[in-house]
Amino acid sequence: MSESNPPPQILLTLPNMITLARLVAVPVTIWLILQHRLDLAFLLFVAAGISDALDGWLARARNARSAIGALLDPVADKALLVSVYVTLAAIGVLPDWLAILVVFRDIVIVGGLGLLWMLGSRPPIRPLWVSKLNTLLQLSLAGVALMASGYALAMENIFALLIWAVAATTLISGIAYVVSSARQLQAPSP
Repeated sequence: MSESNPPPQILLTLPNMITLARLVAVPVTIWLILQHRLDLAFLLFVAAGISDALDGWLARARNARSAIGALLDPVADKALLVSVYVTLAAIGVLPDWLAILVVFRDIVIVGGLGLLWMLGSRPPIRPLWVSKLNTLLQLSLAGVALMASGYALAMENIFALLIWAVAATTLISGIAYVVSSARQLQAPSP
């Protein structure tokens, strides 16, 4: 096949099917949390994390990477994480201000990228190190919140520490993305 004719994008690769299953798990997880079955929601959250690692590994090992998978994977991850934060805040497990902060940061980032694209800039989409730390802390807090509440475990100190760590890294990473986007807008066009 010549370089001018790229291979067709196949939707139903095994990694993409795993990612789609993770996306389908989002409403189930929300329902379990709303039903106060945080024990089962925790298990589904852990399974989603394992599936995220598995689909990435399979895509690399089977050379089954695709543009569709590259788009679906972060959508599935964000859909699950944001939904868990909002739902846990709705039932009083997480502070509502934290869920608002997490969602607002993601809206600012996506909106900023959209604005840059509309203005003709094609910024590379690379997560900052603070954003990777933020994602790790957000996942940890969601997991601890589900596990502690679902299994009635006393983890108040870890829980409080994670809440403030997530708040700090969410703010810092959001500001870092805004600064990076502003620099992108000010950069001269080639």
